[in-house]
Amino acid sequence: MLRRLTKFGEPVLKAKAKPVEVFDESIEELGKDLVETMYEENGLGLAAPQIDVSKRMFAIDMRRRANPDAPCIFKLDGQELPLDLAMPLVAVNPVVEELGEYVEIAEEGCLSFPGIFAEVERSEIVKMNYFDTKGNPHELICEGLFARCVQHENDHLDGICFVDHLSPRQLFQIKSKLDRVRRATRDFLKAQKKSGK
Repeated sequence: MLRRLTKFGEPVLKAKAKPVEVFDESIEELGKDLVETMYEENGLGLAAPQIDVSKRMFAIDMRRRANPDAPCIFKLDGQELPLDLAMPLVAVNPVVEELGEYVEIAEEGCLSFPGIFAEVERSEIVKMNYFDTKGNPHELICEGLFARCVQHENDHLDGICFVDHLSPRQLFQIKSKLDRVRRATRDFLKAQKKSGK
């Protein structure tokens, strides 16, 4: 089922999401909703708080990267798999660990911050231990854009948005755009409250 995207200014995006404690049909359904909404919004990843659900879950599909010819290097449970077998990936209760010293800077955007992009520093390689929606444990080691996406989505589960990584100078450069999104969110929430939704 398609869900409404939460936008900058909504409290759920700044809250620490709760761990999933019971793996039941509702978690499988939430995983499907995340993937369906991510596809509809043309995203590479989507976290549960972005569809107004404060649970530690996110979805990623690296087949949707802008340059499909760019290498996508990862191991899932110790194996190198074709992307079509590994994607879409839905991670529940992820624990992400940065590996190595190497960091890279690249431009990021976010579906909850429409039209806003900025350069963010991230670890080049990460390890993620997580569960799938059926409660099976997995280990993912990935690098480059995949690692960036994992870190970006995992941040959402701790109430951290990509703009929280920016310097004061970077924030100043996008201030008018941030203000515009925040105002639109405020107006939307006011209208929702008025209509009793």
